[in-house]
Amino acid sequence: MGRSQLEKQKTHERIVTLAAKRLREEGLEGIGVADLMKEAGLTVGGFYKHFASRDELVAEAVGSAIGSWRRQQEEKGIVAESVSLDEYVDAYLSEGHRDHCGEGCAYAALTADMARSGDAVRSVATDGLRRNFEAMTARMSRPETAEARRKAIIASCLMTGALGLARVANDEALSTEILETVKQFVKELPQAE
Repeated sequence: MGRSQLEKQKTHERIVTLAAKRLREEGLEGIGVADLMKEAGLTVGGFYKHFASRDELVAEAVGSAIGSWRRQQEEKGIVAESVSLDEYVDAYLSEGHRDHCGEGCAYAALTADMARSGDAVRSVATDGLRRNFEAMTARMSRPETAEARRKAIIASCLMTGALGLARVANDEALSTEILETVKQFVKELPQAE
């Protein structure tokens, strides 16, 4: 790959990463192309060298946001699948995750927005759900069973909802109670028979 192509790729990745963060902070309709490109230090005209449309950028940014946790683990030298259920739940349902929406779970930040989106975003989100459910199933006891998959889906939905509701609450004690209550419940799921 030539230098100009490499630079274009790096710029493209920078725009997508920035958009993924901003979309999680402000919603899918919360940021325009002009503001995003300005924040990236680029011109609006430069946007069309990278994307055919805003919708294309949004779909790619949502995909990037959905895969961000796995990439963060890999950058630390951690195989995402090796993270235990307890470790995963502790990190996901933490005050730090609650307080940093722009770096966190795209589903907790954007569920309603993604549900109202077009097919491109919903397809990316659906693929991410499948991967997330598979990863969560692998963290359950007897992961080869249908019961493990059922518990994985329940756990994933509980955690996403709890994180979103903890962000909604403007009462710190209630917000923390939501996180801690669901954290304890999800950790007990694999043992429940």
